[in-house]
Amino acid sequence: MKKKLVSIMLVAAMALSVVACGSSKGNSAKTDGTEAMASSVSKTPDNQISINLASEPQSIDPALNSAVDGGCMIVNSFAGLYTYDKDGKLIPQLASDMPEVSDDETVYTVKMIKSQWSNGEEVTANDFVYSWNRAADEKTAADYAYLFDIIARNDDGSLAVEATDDYTLKITLTNPCPYFNDLMAFPTYFPVYQKDVEKADPDGKNPGKWCQEAGFVSNGAYTLKSWKHNESMVYVKNPKYYDADNVTMDEIHIMLSADDTATYAAYNSGDLDFVDTVPNDEISTLNGKNSDFHIIPNLGTYYVGFNVNDPIFDGKTVEQAASMRKAMNLLIDREFIVENVGQTGQIAADSFVPAGMSDGNGGVFKTDDTSYYDADKTGADQVEEAKKLLESAGYTFTDNGDGSYKCDPAISMTFLTNDDSTHIAVGESLQQDFALLGINMEIKSEDWNVFIEDRKSGNFTIAREGWLADYNDPINMLELFTTDSGNNDMQLGKGVKPSDSAPDWTDYNKLIKEIRTTADFSKRVDLMHQAEDMLMDTGAVMPIYYYNDIYMLKSNIKGIYSTIYGMKYFMYATKDK
Repeated sequence: MKKKLVSIMLVAAMALSVVACGSSKGNSAKTDGTEAMASSVSKTPDNQISINLASEPQSIDPALNSAVDGGCMIVNSFAGLYTYDKDGKLIPQLASDMPEVSDDETVYTVKMIKSQWSNGEEVTANDFVYSWNRAADEKTAADYAYLFDIIARNDDGSLAVEATDDYTLKITLTNPCPYFNDLMAFPTYFPVYQKDVEKADPDGKNPGKWCQEAGFVSNGAYTLKSWKHNESMVYVKNPKYYDADNVTMDEIHIMLSADDTATYAAYNSGDLDFVDTVPNDEISTLNGKNSDFHIIPNLGTYYVGFNVNDPIFDGKTVEQAASMRKAMNLLIDREFIVENVGQTGQIAADSFVPAGMSDGNGGVFKTDDTSYYDADKTGADQVEEAKKLLESAGYTFTDNGDGSYKCDPAISMTFLTNDDSTHIAVGESLQQDFALLGINMEIKSEDWNVFIEDRKSGNFTIAREGWLADYNDPINMLELFTTDSGNNDMQLGKGVKPSDSAPDWTDYNKLIKEIRTTADFSKRVDLMHQAEDMLMDTGAVMPIYYYNDIYMLKSNIKGIYSTIYGMKYFMYATKDK
């Protein structure tokens, strides 16, 4: 899942079976100062909490959201069949127990408890049948539609999901899936209220319209009472929620902004109880010195990506274009970034699949043998190797006499990022690293929603990226890059006419399909390593570090918890006077 903020990472060896929606913190329209931004949030009573997650969410439709901030709002306002407790353990939510699974591990039967929508109507198994088919339908255009490919299809093309009675779901998979229980805890698998969806969008042209304003029906701990776009949201306790008796906070007030300087000031003034990031230049003064500052593990990778169809590669062969990208990957001084930009103990990445991720067969996927370069080396240490790669792509160099070179013909490009101090600082570091070989890179920052659309449409050369795992299996990292994935920002296999310098992506798509369908889990691990090899050989993704998360929380508040997938749960918080 796209992580809207850059909360930097620390890797713990975790083999938990547990979401990203791709990765990052976005930026809303800025206002003229802290006072204006905090006008709709203020010091709250004991039964309310004021928070900042990021800017205006891209979407809070469970089917359409693909960012962590929207995911956090969804897990607090919708309920699925399963969820995670404070220890990261998968537990039933609207399911009465863990599913019954057939001997061949392809048929799941889920019994549900009785629960209600916020308008008092019953939540039934048919709500899940409708919602899953809606999310998988190409007309909905969900980035995560591929997450339903593991479910078999009926003759009419619908998912093989059946409501055998009002409170029983029968789900038939294409093949055994080691992470299907976790999928059912992911926001894309949450139900939506069919009448709201269809009333707001009768012609099917705007599938997310139903939840673009406050007042829609939901089934989680909170309902959205008010929404001042690009400014604030107010969520109120849902008395119809199945566990309403244990929900402690009556209201959650959300400031919508990714101006980390302003939100940090609002936190220090007492207008916010929780902020999901801090200005980059404040980290060194907070880390280990302020008890409000927290660093927690995430399972994901912060990376930089190239649009393989970009004109910068025109006239190059597939191999030459890959060599260009690999050369720039070698120039990156990851240790400088993690020590001077991240500053929270993160680990420099030498693979795309993050350290600590399960292999789906009882082991850990990344080992000492699965490294694609030496992440501990500085860019300067690898200039000669990078220069050779660029020479193989047709470039020549003149020694400047100071350890740097002039490149001919000149390479110029723009680094695209959302407006966040950490992301910009990473871009500035890359700028210096690439300059060693005379590569000129400008930095362009955009508001979050514009940034997301530009990446998705391939309107960039090089961009900052990040992905938090949606579940603990490498396929979640690798299937991002299939041709039909809405999260394939690198445009691999995409385009009406893909560039002649872009790799043919047919074999990769076939490999991911084989990984999804094989019942041999040992073979599956080998296939996933092959897929990562293929991905890294393109040079299109340049991993920087493995994620962790940072936030600030007032010391009088307890009970907020987070998963390694970046989801934060506020409904059981307590607030001392």
